[in-house]
Amino acid sequence: MTAHPLELVRRTALANLIPPPRLPLSDWIERHLILPDDVSAQPGAVRLWPFQREIADAIGDPAIERVTIVKPVRVGFTTLLTGALASFVANEPAPVLALLPAEADCRDYMVSDIEPTFAASPVLAGLLSADAAEGGRNTLLSRRFPGGSLKVVAAKAPRNLRRHNARLLFIDEADAMLPGPEGAPIALAEKRTLSFANRKIVLGSTPTDEETSNVLRSYAASDRRVFEVPCPHCGERFELLWAHIQWPKDQPEDAYAACPANGCIIAEREKPAMVAAGTWRATAPAVKEHAGFRLNALVSLLAKASWGKLAAEFLTARASSDTLRVFVNTILAEGWRETADIIDESALAGRIEPFGLNAIPAEVLVITVGVDVQDDRLECSIVGWTRTDDALVLGHSIVWGSSQDDSTWAELDELLRTTWPHPHGGRLKVEAAIVDSGDGGITEKVYSFCFPRMPRRIWAGKGVAGPRPAWQMSKSTVKGGRLFIVGVDGIKTTILDRLRRTGGDEAPQSSIRLSADLEPSYFEQLASERRVIRMHAGQPVRRFERITGARAEALDCLVYAFSARRGVTINYDNREEELRGMPTPPRPSRVIESKWMNRGRA
Repeated sequence: MTAHPLELVRRTALANLIPPPRLPLSDWIERHLILPDDVSAQPGAVRLWPFQREIADAIGDPAIERVTIVKPVRVGFTTLLTGALASFVANEPAPVLALLPAEADCRDYMVSDIEPTFAASPVLAGLLSADAAEGGRNTLLSRRFPGGSLKVVAAKAPRNLRRHNARLLFIDEADAMLPGPEGAPIALAEKRTLSFANRKIVLGSTPTDEETSNVLRSYAASDRRVFEVPCPHCGERFELLWAHIQWPKDQPEDAYAACPANGCIIAEREKPAMVAAGTWRATAPAVKEHAGFRLNALVSLLAKASWGKLAAEFLTARASSDTLRVFVNTILAEGWRETADIIDESALAGRIEPFGLNAIPAEVLVITVGVDVQDDRLECSIVGWTRTDDALVLGHSIVWGSSQDDSTWAELDELLRTTWPHPHGGRLKVEAAIVDSGDGGITEKVYSFCFPRMPRRIWAGKGVAGPRPAWQMSKSTVKGGRLFIVGVDGIKTTILDRLRRTGGDEAPQSSIRLSADLEPSYFEQLASERRVIRMHAGQPVRRFERITGARAEALDCLVYAFSARRGVTINYDNREEELRGMPTPPRPSRVIESKWMNRGRA
């Protein structure tokens, strides 16, 4: 029977409202995405790993508004992100916003990933063009394509977010994005999607601190999926964790996994089949429209992520809280848990050892100095360093006198020129020093002292809070010299972690050792700050706060001495030979013969 004409109209209208069946995003990526050899170590058509497929399909699922990925390194997240972005550009054109921590990250992502991948993939070639709406300014990070646009924006410049609305928001390395004066960049970016009922927000990151992690907080609000693999011997399914990795003593290369259900021994060669049979399980299935995925590098099929290589990495990383934190964050994809926030000064005083500037231990091969400037004095901590990065506080000196008087600075110069006897027979000098220039009243005086002495590695430093490198030269000159930026929060975290350890700790980690020559006030000042969590722009932020009534000169000096050490490159073998009076043989000069000079030879 022929349908009534009005019914045909109704069916036609309904068909226009219902989109055609969608190809799962994982299939689309494998069919169409081509990686050139300058983007991937495995160039050519993309082949997703088993654990990547469901993540991709969740990103492409119109019923899911948010996708959160807690990720390690070595699991191909960048390829997944680029593939998802490419699929939307080709199939569902719309305004797209990609948020990365810094402008350098934005440029690198566009130049090193997006542009070459689009150029190599026939279905994508030519889709992106420079955005003429930007008037020719900064077009690298602003592109148009038929039916949509792509903006790649740095979280450190959140004001740029105000100019862009987006249906699709991709956020990479969310834990590197801290709130600033204009608010939290992630929250600002999400507000730019509110006008779209069918918005999609994809947030991925390697976690950092457990208590302040953006990605862990987002994952906690999701359906919290975990990737479970079957034991190849008993069939029990489990999430592969670091606790399951074991190895014979002193043989990390023979690492294996132990089944948590029945203790079955799982060899590395069994991992590919086990991972291929893995599945995702939602641990909070009541949550809808927000898919969350948590993954670690133990399931990566890359050769450099074998259990043996990761076990060897762990044994190296555990020597320092700094490197162990990196392993926990980037390999295990876990947030770092701080174990102590306050140091007991009396416990510090009880750990003194019989060494000092007049009795330097033989393992000390480098000396750095940190200088804190006060109105009526200059305080200096002299710190020795070993091959294993142990820090030995050899002494703490105070140069009394007005910080405005040249004579005070002349006395500091004399201290920094001092050399001390070493047990090997030679003498140690100050390898590098940082003088605090943060107090506006004495900044010019610090500059005039440090800038002429830069060849001696005496640097003017400025402490800056937040995620900063421990030691970084300013990009531009200041008053004719270079200022050195000191990431104080990271160094204070390292100092606090080292100070809270005792000699009974199982892992052989770098420590801070204290001289018996130090005054009791030194230990009080070393324990003068604590880590706290404070809300800023609606987001928890970790910072250091001074304990009421406490002085902190010793802690500040130690921070600058730590930073100065990061600015020194040393060959320990050569240094030991120098101290023993064995001169290092001169490096043979390199002579390059000119082919032009040899042109007449037979």
